[in-house]
Amino acid sequence: MKFEKNTRRRAKEYEADLVSYWKKNKTFEKSVDNRSKDNAYVFYDGPPFLTGLPHYGHLLGSTIKDVIPRYFTMKGKRVERVWGWDCHGLPAENYVEKQLGIKDKRDIEKVGLRKYIEACHASMLEISGEWEETIDRIGRWVDFNGAYRTMDKEYMESVWWVFKELHSKGKIYEGERVLMYCPHDATPISKSEVAMDNSYQDVTDPSLYVKFKLKDENTSLLIWTTTPWTLSANTALAVGKNIEYVEIEVGRDKLILAKERIGSVLKDEKHQLIKHKVLREFKGSELVGKSYEPLFKTAEEPNSNLVWEADFVNTEEGTGVVHIAPAYGEDDYDLAKKHNIPLVMTTNEEGEYLDGQWQGKKIWDVNKEIAKTLKEEGKAFKIDYIRHSYPHCHRCGAKLMYRAHPSWFMDIAGQKDKMLDKNRSIEWFPGHIKNGRFAKNVESAPDWNLSRDRYWATAMPVWRGTKPDGQEVTVVVGSYKELKELSGKELDDYHRPYVDEITFEYQGTQMKRIDKVLDCWFESGSMPFAQFHYPFENVEKFEKNFPGDFIVEYVGQVRAWFYYMHAISVGLFGTNAFKQVVVTGTIAGNDGRKMSKSYGNYTDPNVVMDQYSADSLRYLLLQSPLLNGEDFALQDKDVSDIARKLSMVWNMYDFFTLYADVDGWEWNPPKGGQTQLDDPSKNLTNPLDIWIVSRVHQLGQEIDQHMQKYDIPNAVKPILPFIDDASNWYVRRSRKRFWKSDNDQDKNDAYKTLHYVLVYLSQLLAPFTPFLAEELYQKLTGGESVHLLTWPEVGSIDAVLTEDMLIIRSLIRQGLQSRAEQGIKVRQPLLSADITYSRNIHDDLIEIIQEELNVKDVRFSLFTDGSSGALGSVLIDYDISPELKLEGMMREVIRQVQNTRKATGLEVDDRIILSFATNDKELQQAIKEHQDTIMSETLTKELNSKPSGPITNVKIDGIELDIAIEKA
Repeated sequence: MKFEKNTRRRAKEYEADLVSYWKKNKTFEKSVDNRSKDNAYVFYDGPPFLTGLPHYGHLLGSTIKDVIPRYFTMKGKRVERVWGWDCHGLPAENYVEKQLGIKDKRDIEKVGLRKYIEACHASMLEISGEWEETIDRIGRWVDFNGAYRTMDKEYMESVWWVFKELHSKGKIYEGERVLMYCPHDATPISKSEVAMDNSYQDVTDPSLYVKFKLKDENTSLLIWTTTPWTLSANTALAVGKNIEYVEIEVGRDKLILAKERIGSVLKDEKHQLIKHKVLREFKGSELVGKSYEPLFKTAEEPNSNLVWEADFVNTEEGTGVVHIAPAYGEDDYDLAKKHNIPLVMTTNEEGEYLDGQWQGKKIWDVNKEIAKTLKEEGKAFKIDYIRHSYPHCHRCGAKLMYRAHPSWFMDIAGQKDKMLDKNRSIEWFPGHIKNGRFAKNVESAPDWNLSRDRYWATAMPVWRGTKPDGQEVTVVVGSYKELKELSGKELDDYHRPYVDEITFEYQGTQMKRIDKVLDCWFESGSMPFAQFHYPFENVEKFEKNFPGDFIVEYVGQVRAWFYYMHAISVGLFGTNAFKQVVVTGTIAGNDGRKMSKSYGNYTDPNVVMDQYSADSLRYLLLQSPLLNGEDFALQDKDVSDIARKLSMVWNMYDFFTLYADVDGWEWNPPKGGQTQLDDPSKNLTNPLDIWIVSRVHQLGQEIDQHMQKYDIPNAVKPILPFIDDASNWYVRRSRKRFWKSDNDQDKNDAYKTLHYVLVYLSQLLAPFTPFLAEELYQKLTGGESVHLLTWPEVGSIDAVLTEDMLIIRSLIRQGLQSRAEQGIKVRQPLLSADITYSRNIHDDLIEIIQEELNVKDVRFSLFTDGSSGALGSVLIDYDISPELKLEGMMREVIRQVQNTRKATGLEVDDRIILSFATNDKELQQAIKEHQDTIMSETLTKELNSKPSGPITNVKIDGIELDIAIEKA
């Protein structure tokens, strides 16, 4: 194979061409199909929502989802990669509501459920093409054509099966709990959804201190709340029985609060202690059972408006007396259940008051107004305002409330021990998440609220009817076939409202589907089975390849997708759903804040990739703190720096093809097509060749070891240092061997070595920078694709030589630093250097030290005083003789001539006619005495003392010199 110079292309050009080439040639499909189905590696891809275009977070995930499968494919595994789409739930509904101009849930009924569902279905098909284009651009291989969608009929049937299986195992039950609730979307949501995207916002709320007068006593219990809107639902107060309380006199009021809280509560606007008098001290147990007057007019019921003891009362904040509204607080609800305290619901599903002074108004619109009203009426002691973090809906942004709500739950408490036990079988990277964030999330997790009062989702497969005697009958359906057997009907689409219309008679009772849908995370957690339409299809394929080998997502999914998959899998099969997890941090904008178009704190990913290359963006992400689970602010400059360092590969390619073209050096591909190149080490004699081949083998070994542990940051860490070694040490040290060597064998070895190293490097880079690797491989071998090769075998490694090279480079750095401190340029030859070290080094390497330090002689000796000599010592003779000075001037002349050659546009092998002119006798002498060297190194055919043609004026140690060059 012949090589041509000037064949390097810009990344933007070859990346686009390679995307087309891979598609046309079906390279991805071949890389999968040429691996045995019996050697599968199962990768679960967490699907994105089809509600927006891909951002840097998606590109981070997609890069890792490409790196790991490419690597294991090269290790001989069959890695099928199928795309998926999350289509259901609030993200999709909010997206459609904006399109339809819907403001809240009630508007959906006005639009019509059928029209709404049709709009949801259509909108989920709009932007998939733009996604594919961007995913192609980042270099990820994945099957879009076979993509599953959570809205597909087959997928939803598998979700029904999962629900029924868990229900039949007694793991799903119906109940009522106080849940996080979005009044805009009129549905409960899970805490994990809020925690996942840290959907807390800083808000200002009233910090209100309210007086509840004890019946038949001239004193009031003082409570504290930041949600005055809940006071209308108050039915109890709670105290700590062992807490010390005081009755105090403040102005005309007598108030009871915890003794510990006096200093914090009795502060005026200037933060001064309010004048008061302590009347008595007593334990909280004295208050338990007392009656108080309700703040608002409410129906008197047994056990209402009493003081109860509760272990959740503390003195860390508030007053030590807690207002209880069972309909709107988790602890409140549990206390009410325990003591049969009445639950009063004063708001509707949209968070609007049902009656009273604020009827029809939304709770958060009147929260401050209620506080002011109570203060004006003398029912509140004081109002402050507090700035605090409060949960908001992760999808629509509405401020959440806590609300008692009937729902369906999955029993997590009953399987926590099993979930923790099976977590021990999972490997996590970074490792601290395993027994840290993930295990602690399992330990603290409540039972899973599965139901949603929404529309666009998998319908909950529960039909219910009531017998004439009032007995309730429930049927849970696990398949479409089962539903057909019950009703005689089957549908093309099992979404609402179509499935709502299916009714049937069962045990003499008319059955109708309950109007709830499933949490979209229940769908996502079912993905390992549902993507295959299991158990209705692909039974053997799924069961043979479960649990999955690998998953990856950002840290928010530890509480979400990772958790839900684990919960469902343990519930269904008693085992973990996956074996290995990589958890990334979160990408921030260039100012450290969340990436946002409104902030203008990031550059469009496609612009960045066009400017610096997709490979550079990939590499930056892979070597960033993100892969250790930490957050990272993305700067364009960082991508630019990586692009510059990766370009050293192309500098080596340019160098190789330039001289190979000039010399006519050719490479003979191995017989049998695309096989690994033979390790050339056994036939090499030059220590530089042996060293760089050893180094590239070491690199492959190191990458392989880290990738086996899914430690991507440490896998990519040695790549750039190796490229620097190869470019700035091997190629620089070997440069003369390519263009002025009289030893044909040595020159051939240099070509063979550099070619081998670059091809081997292309294979090592293939998972990480797939475009660069492919372009380099194809240009150097003419092969079909580097991505169809296996991971290269580790060839011979000369450990002694690689260690010696580290030593001499350290010694050389010392010597060069010493020269710099003396202010003597490297081109100025010196007489000698004395080097002392702890052990002997090969003579050929001593010669390298001599050349790098530019000394005539190197005297090497061993430490004899018993010191470790870890760094060795370098002592240079800085006396410059007249002869050495002339030689130094000659070296500067050669440098200036070479610069002029480049500026003139001459090719590397062009012969020239060179002319000099200077009035300085010493410089004239230097040129005369070293004429042969100057002519040889600058490819000068004729040297003249009178310049003709264009003249370039330069300075040699401050002396003016005119240079003229003509092509010979």
